[in-house]
Amino acid sequence: MRGEAGLRADLRALSIPFAEHEHDAVFTVAESDAVHAAMPGAHTKNLFLKDKGGAFWLITVPSDARVDLKRLPGAIGCKHVSFGKAEDMARLLGITPGSVTPLAAINAAPDSITVVLDAALADADPVNIHPLRNTATLALAGAAILHLLRHWGHTPVVTALPVAG
Repeated sequence: MRGEAGLRADLRALSIPFAEHEHDAVFTVAESDAVHAAMPGAHTKNLFLKDKGGAFWLITVPSDARVDLKRLPGAIGCKHVSFGKAEDMARLLGITPGSVTPLAAINAAPDSITVVLDAALADADPVNIHPLRNTATLALAGAAILHLLRHWGHTPVVTALPVAG
């Protein structure tokens, strides 16, 4: 697993601009609201899911979105989804709950997980996401996130994800 050092090396090698903010650990969107209040840009919520066929999904949406989990499978092209287990997250992505980020795809073998980025985030600049740990936030363009995912051998899905109510 390449980890945060590999992430930083790729950011430099690909000349991707970013800002970094160190902060106390946050485990939920509610906890992160206070930390992120002073950071401009889009903030995120991430879901680590497993579908009925055994495929893993990492879904990234705006932090205020309430994803409609019943309609989500139709939007991303799978059958029923449920939350993935922490053991699978650690094995596939090298991270723990609370630190979920699309940047964890640096640790995942191509085709081992599908990363889905909400269309609003793909167009945002900056997007605030964890750098594989929940004690910091990186601010970078949505297009840069997609560039990194492709660089690591992943084909990200960009779509408008269904939200509840």
